[in-house]
Amino acid sequence: MKLPYCCNTAYFYRCFSRCGLLVAALFLSGCDRVDTEAPAMTLNDWFDARYEEELQFSPISLTYMGRKDRNDELDDISFEGFKAHLAWKQQTVADLDRLFDYDSLSMEEQTSFDIWIYQYERMRGAEDFFYSGLTFDQMNGAQSQLPTFLINIHEVDDAEDMTAYIARIKAVGPYMRTALNNAKRTSALGVTTPGFALDGVIEQSKAILSGAPFAANESTGASSEDSPIWADIKQEIAVLLETSRITVDQGDQLLSSAKSALLQDFQPAYQAVINWAEAEQDKVPTKSTGVGSQPNGAAYYEYRLASQTTTSLSADEIHNMGLAEVARLRDEMALIMAEVNHEGDLDSFMDTVRRGDWNYYPNTDVGRQAYLDDATTAINALKQQIPDYFGLLPKADLVVKRVESFRERDGAAQHYYRGTADGARPGVYYAHLSDMTTMPKSLLEVVAYHEGIPGHHMQISIAQELQGLPLFRTRAGFTVYSEGWALYSEVLAKEMPTTYVSAYSRFGQLTSEIWRAIRLVVDTGLHARGWTEQEAIDYFLANSPQPLENVRSEIQRYIIMPGQATSYKIGMLKIQSLRTKAELALGEKFDIRAFHDTVLGGGALPLFLLERRVDRWIERALKQA
Repeated sequence: MKLPYCCNTAYFYRCFSRCGLLVAALFLSGCDRVDTEAPAMTLNDWFDARYEEELQFSPISLTYMGRKDRNDELDDISFEGFKAHLAWKQQTVADLDRLFDYDSLSMEEQTSFDIWIYQYERMRGAEDFFYSGLTFDQMNGAQSQLPTFLINIHEVDDAEDMTAYIARIKAVGPYMRTALNNAKRTSALGVTTPGFALDGVIEQSKAILSGAPFAANESTGASSEDSPIWADIKQEIAVLLETSRITVDQGDQLLSSAKSALLQDFQPAYQAVINWAEAEQDKVPTKSTGVGSQPNGAAYYEYRLASQTTTSLSADEIHNMGLAEVARLRDEMALIMAEVNHEGDLDSFMDTVRRGDWNYYPNTDVGRQAYLDDATTAINALKQQIPDYFGLLPKADLVVKRVESFRERDGAAQHYYRGTADGARPGVYYAHLSDMTTMPKSLLEVVAYHEGIPGHHMQISIAQELQGLPLFRTRAGFTVYSEGWALYSEVLAKEMPTTYVSAYSRFGQLTSEIWRAIRLVVDTGLHARGWTEQEAIDYFLANSPQPLENVRSEIQRYIIMPGQATSYKIGMLKIQSLRTKAELALGEKFDIRAFHDTVLGGGALPLFLLERRVDRWIERALKQA
C-alpha cells in the first residue's frame, strides 16, 4: 500500500512546481483550447470539465489523486510548459467571464468563480519570477521528491502498473535535465543557492544512490544492501508474484528492465545533479541571507508575501505584527514559569526546558517507538472529543509514522501526507526521528494536534470529501488558510478536556505559537531587512526554547522558501478574529460546531473569501435567531 503525500503546508503539487504552481504542458488531443460555445451545463459541471483538462497537464497530480491514466509519465517543468499552462488558464478565465453571469450565481458559485480568477491571477503574477526561486534545495528539490513519489504514491497492482513505474524511472533522466536547465538559468541570473541547501541536495542524492544496484562493496564487488528505490521495486514485484498476478518469467523481466532503467537513466540523472551542486558551491556567499540581495529580489519577496498570505500586508506590517505577538506570548510563558516555581528569568527557563534530559526520549529505537506511540495516544484521545466541536468529520483515518531514512533530517519539521477522498487510504503524520534530542516531549502534543487532529488531517480530509462543490475547490491549496487552520487548531485543543494537562505541555503549546510569531519577524528580517542566517538564529533562540538544531533547520527553511513562514500566524489571527466577530454578533446563539463547519465547509480559501463566507453565515444565523 502506498502512502499519500501532502507537503507540510503547501499541498501535493508544490514539490513538482515552480513558484508554488503546477506547471506542465502535456496536452491531450483536443484539450489545447477551451470550448467557447455557451455550455449546456451548470457552472460546477463547467469547472469540473476545465479542471479535468487542467489535471492533464500533470500526470503526477493524477497519480496523487489515485488515478492511473498517464501513470507512465512525469510532468514538463520547463518555462515553456509553464507558459502553455498559463495560456490555457487565461483562456478559461475569458470564457468563464463570457459564459456566466456572475450576479445570477449562488453564493457558493460566486466563490468558485472568484477562486478560479484568483488562482489565474496568482499564476500570471508568477511569470516574472519563474527563475527567481530555487530549483534544488534541501527540502523541496526533485532529488528527494521524485523517489518519495515513486516509492510512496505510484500504486502497483499489476504488471502494467509496474511497467509504468519503470517508464517513470526512465523519465527521470529528461525530467532532471529540465530541472538542471532551470537551475542553471536561475544561477546565471544571479540567484545563489545557499551552501546548506547544496549540501542537502548532495547528501540526499548520494543517499538515494547508496546500495544496490548502484553501489558495490569495494572488497567483494557486491552491494551490501539495496537502495531505497530498488528495495521498493523488488518488494512490489514480490507482492505481484505472491498474489499470482504475474508469472516468474514476467517478474524476472520486470526486475531486469527496472535495473537497466535505474543504471542507464536514473543514476546518470542523479550524478548530474550531484555534479551541478558540487560545482555550484563555488558561488556560495560567506553569509547566507534572504532574497532581498538577489536581482529583482524585493519584487519577488513582495509577490511571495502576497501569494502566501493572500493579503496586501507589507513586510514592515508583518514584521511589527510579529514583534507584538512575540511580546504577548513571552508574558504568557512567564506565567507558566511561575507556575512550576522556576527561579530565574524567562531566558533561563527556556534554557532549562531546552537542555533538560527529562524533556527528551532516549535517542534509541526504543525512544523513537515511544514517541510514535505517545503521539498516537494523544491523537486517539482527541478523536473522541472532536464531535463536540465539529459537525463535519473526515472519513479517512490518521496514522503516525517515521519519515523514510533517505529523506529524514535531524531537526526537520514534522509534516502531513493526505489520504484519499474515499477514506480508503489514511492520512499520515510523519515525524523526523533520526535525532531524538530535537524532539522535546513538551512539543509532542501540540505538533500532533497541528499535523493531525484537529489540524491538517481534519481540514484536508474534509475538503477533499466535500460534496456539491466543483472538484478543483476540494483540492485547492492556500497556505495561509491551511497552516492558519492548523495553528488555530493548536489553540483550539486547549478548550478540549484531556489535552495539555501538564504545565510543560501547555508551555509547549506557547512554544509552538511563539515559534510562528517569530517567523513573522525573522522571515521579513531575512528577506526585507538583510538579516543574516546567524542573526535570525540568534533572535529565534532568544525567544524560544527550541533546540539549536531545530532552529537552524527552521531558519534555513525560511531562507529557501521566502514568505511561506509568515502564512501560519497571519492565517491563525484571521480565523481567531472571525470567530470573535461571530461570537460578539451571535452571543448565546453562537454555535462552535457551526462556526467550524463554516470555516472548513468551503474548502481552502483566500482570507478575503473566508471572511466573506463567515460574514454571510453570521447574517443567516442572525435572521434565523
